[in-house]
Amino acid sequence: MNFSIRQLEIFLAVAKYQSVSKAADQLCLSQSAASASLQNLEKAYGVNLFDRQGNKIKLNAIGHTLRKEAETLFAHCQQFDDALKRHADIGHLRVGASFTIGNHLVVRYLADYLASYPDADVQFETANTPDIVAKVLNYEVDVGMIEREVQHRELELIPWKEDELVVFCSASHPLAKKGVLKDKDIKEARWILREPDSGARFTFDRALAGLLPDIEIYREFKHNEAIKSAVESGLGIGCLSKVVLQNDFRNGDLVPLTLANRDMTRTFYFALPKQRHKKAAVEFWVELCRKMT
Repeated sequence: MNFSIRQLEIFLAVAKYQSVSKAADQLCLSQSAASASLQNLEKAYGVNLFDRQGNKIKLNAIGHTLRKEAETLFAHCQQFDDALKRHADIGHLRVGASFTIGNHLVVRYLADYLASYPDADVQFETANTPDIVAKVLNYEVDVGMIEREVQHRELELIPWKEDELVVFCSASHPLAKKGVLKDKDIKEARWILREPDSGARFTFDRALAGLLPDIEIYREFKHNEAIKSAVESGLGIGCLSKVVLQNDFRNGDLVPLTLANRDMTRTFYFALPKQRHKKAAVEFWVELCRKMT
């Protein structure tokens, strides 16, 4: 095409007002800029759209014929422009969350998000922390929500909320009545834990670093529910986020245990690529999650 949408707009304005100066005022252009644009359009196609007599300008027969086509085309351009602007406000969002966050926290914020973006397509993906980080860096998700700090030169971490891991056993387990576990108890127990790359396992290993060589890791599972079921059936004791275990503690199905002088706290983070375009939906999601913590 040898014309621009701006030239189309100027042509229609001049045709409407039969005046270059009035059209220029309407479009916030100088008269010379409007006149030059119109002349360039005519020159590009070797056609005159207006008859000119001194300072007067009047749409000629060719101009009349093309005006309706131009109006239809420009209307479609305006509709497309409006659709693009509306799309920015729709709030489509892809969230990648580690298993604990994705299964127990993210859904809490969805209703409030959709109240602000009712037409949004919100997609959730759950995986362990390293996989979510990889998705963030590959731009497969707009924002990641992870359970531990990850160092990467292309990754930006925004602290979100504090969390605590809790050691637990079944109500019928011999340690249930003991409450506080000493090092001897820790080493004699059979442990059922998350897989090594998970955020929960990272915190567990850090808290029990000095005892790890003497700990019996009986089973490792990728999902929290599998660990809870195994512990409830008496296969061993586990360690998961308090968020995951609250209902089980209230129901009495599982019993919390305390590790003396062991720091089981951690921080949840939002993970974003450092090189990214600002997206209103992501900024809104982050602020919403922070306010509702």
